[in-house]
Amino acid sequence: MLCENTPLTCYSRLIAIMAFSIINQKTATSFEATPSETLLAAALRQGHVFAYSCRSGSCGSCTARLLSGAIEPKEFSESALSPAAQAAGTILLCQARAQSDLVIEAQELPAGAAIEIRTLPCRVIELEKACHDVMIMRLKLPQNQSFDYLAGQYVDILLRDGRRRSFSVANAPAVDAELELHVRRVPGGHFTGQVFEALKPRDLLRFRGPYGTFFLRDKPQLPAILVAGGTGLAPIKAMLEQAFTESSRRAFHLFWGVRTRADLYLDREIQGWLEAHPNLNYTPVLSEQKEQNGWLGQTGWVHDAVLQAFPDLSRVEVYASGPPPMIEAIRSAYPAHGLPKEQLYFDSFEFSQDYPET
Repeated sequence: MLCENTPLTCYSRLIAIMAFSIINQKTATSFEATPSETLLAAALRQGHVFAYSCRSGSCGSCTARLLSGAIEPKEFSESALSPAAQAAGTILLCQARAQSDLVIEAQELPAGAAIEIRTLPCRVIELEKACHDVMIMRLKLPQNQSFDYLAGQYVDILLRDGRRRSFSVANAPAVDAELELHVRRVPGGHFTGQVFEALKPRDLLRFRGPYGTFFLRDKPQLPAILVAGGTGLAPIKAMLEQAFTESSRRAFHLFWGVRTRADLYLDREIQGWLEAHPNLNYTPVLSEQKEQNGWLGQTGWVHDAVLQAFPDLSRVEVYASGPPPMIEAIRSAYPAHGLPKEQLYFDSFEFSQDYPET
């Protein structure tokens, strides 16, 4: 078929449908990507999984080295990728789009981490107000549908106007189980306002997932330090439930940082876990001074409480989920206490971004 437009228009259309070869030199694997999709989206579509979290260029989880070829980098924050890192050839897979064949160097996760990303309907079956600004929302899939995910991953709730909002699944995978999401009310939040004010049981929603590479690695010989900030407890709760189901004997130490005692919305449930699972330790931490009167537990920032208990982090794994300042503090401070980069896993709860569907 002949192109009846200008040569430039014809070339642009050809580029739009062209697929480039992406070779990962580190693992000798390859996949294809079109110029219209991110390298991360292309990899996930073809069963290749690299570490990632926010998918919006904010958290810096999905770094890779570009060894050859040309990319369109799109937008990202300097905290995720500094000018020095860019000059050294580092790119973000969640933002980079191929403009030619590429050779990259990136750590690829095992094939077992590759789970098909799907869009599914669900029904709200319960809304439980856990505290003043956290709603526990439970969703049920149709009887003829199932949803596979790893404990610690998240889903996107798809809104009717085309936007999406990400929430970690707070319960471990189980046959015919509902999905539990912990929704913290954000002042002026488009979706969270609906959850607290308008959503009701039996309402229908759609979601897409699973996303993310925040899940427990199989290293039972290393104690796991779990650091949660606010509703960052959700994916860690799912991880612990999975470990308990598997009768894991691994040592777990949960540090949960919140502002006030009222924000410890699952404290009673965690206290019950301590009685049933002697390999679990738990340290709640309050950050607001006015709430510390009469409080006998830890105070201050939760990431500092970890260092007080574990000044040497060389023989542990750290799993952290919560607000970006907490994650950034951990990434900055913990290497100086011996934590190897490959023993830190995190899920940064970035503010909602409206990005293309992957």
